Amino acid sequence: MPRHPAPVTLREFLTVADAAEVLGVSPSTLRHWDRTGKLTARRHPVNGYRLYRRADLDDLLARLTGGAGRRAAETEASV
Repeated sequence: MPRHPAPVTLREFLTVADAAEVLGVSPSTLRHWDRTGKLTARRHPVNGYRLYRRADLDDLLARLTGGAGRRAAETEASV
């Protein structure tokens, strides 16, 4: 039988303010990156607010830091 992917939950996502804190940028910078396509936000299905997947943020940090961002995020998550 085919395996179905696990359902996506809102726990996998961060708000603009939380995502900006993780990346060390301002919320307006994050919104600008969304408008220009540097980092794409998903939208909340009910209110339309921008939401960022934690995995996308970790990938961006890894690209910017040569992989150190993902390891730091994994270490932080395990604490």
